[in-house]
Amino acid sequence: MAGRLEGKVAFITGGARGQGRSHAVRLAQEGADIITVDICEDIPHIPYAGATQEDLAETVKQVEALDRRIIATRADVRDHAALRAAVDDGVAQLGGRLDIVSANAGISGPMAKAHELDEDDWRQMIDINLTGVWLTCKAAIPHMIAAGNGGSIVITSSLAGLQANENIAHYVAAKHGVVGLMRTMALELAPHSIRVNSVHPTTVDTPMIMNDATVRLFRPDLENPTVDDFAEASRTMNALPVPWVEAIDISNAVLFLASDEARYITGMTLPIDAGAGTK
Repeated sequence: MAGRLEGKVAFITGGARGQGRSHAVRLAQEGADIITVDICEDIPHIPYAGATQEDLAETVKQVEALDRRIIATRADVRDHAALRAAVDDGVAQLGGRLDIVSANAGISGPMAKAHELDEDDWRQMIDINLTGVWLTCKAAIPHMIAAGNGGSIVITSSLAGLQANENIAHYVAAKHGVVGLMRTMALELAPHSIRVNSVHPTTVDTPMIMNDATVRLFRPDLENPTVDDFAEASRTMNALPVPWVEAIDISNAVLFLASDEARYITGMTLPIDAGAGTK
C-alpha cells in the first residue's frame, strides 16, 4: 500500500535531531524522500548544546532504514546562499521536484524581561527564528512553482506565536512574526496551489526545552530543580493532564498538513498544545 506522500520530496530545516529528525522520519515513513539541513554546531549564548554532525548522520541512517533517499547538508538558515545550494542539489538528485517544506529550525535563547534583553541576543533570535524561516521559503518556493505540482509549506511556530509569555519577548516576537509571514505567503502562493500553514506546539520533549535554563525558568522557587520539578510546573500550563507533548505529535500534524487530506487547508494556525491555548 502506497504511503500518503509516495513520490514526493520534502525539505526540512533543523533535521539533525528533535522535531526536525522526527519530521524527516515520519514523512519518510509515508513515502517522501528528504532534503535536510542543520547548522550542526553550538550557537553563541544559547543555554544548551547544538546538534552535531553525528546527530545529522543518525537522521540519515534512520531515513535510509526506511528505504527512502535523503540528502543531508550542514547549513545555517541565516545563510541564503547555503540554503539555496542545499535545496538546488537535493532537488537535482531527487528527480527535479519539491513538494513539501518544513521550516522547522529554531532556537530558544537567553531569558530576560524585554527591556533587559541583550541586543545581540534579540538580533540572533530574530535572524534564526524569523528571517531563517523566510530564507528557507525563499530558497524552496521557486522549485515548487517550477515543478507545477502545488505543494505544502508548514512553518513551525509555537504556542508563543499565539499568546504572550514573559521573559522571552524576542522568541514571542519571532514566533508571532512567522504567523504573519505564513498568512501572506498563503495568499501569494494560492494561485500555484501551494498551501502554507503553521503549527503551534506547547512544550515539546526535545533538547531545546529539556535543559537547565528552561527547568530553572519554570521553577525559580527551587535552588536545584529537577526535570520532575519542571514537569510539575509545566503540567499546569496544559488543559490535558500532561507536562509536555512528544516530537511525534508535531510530526503527525506536519504530515497531515503536507498530505492531500489537507488539500484545501491554507493560511491556518494549528495548535498542538494539549489545550494550553484554552486556559
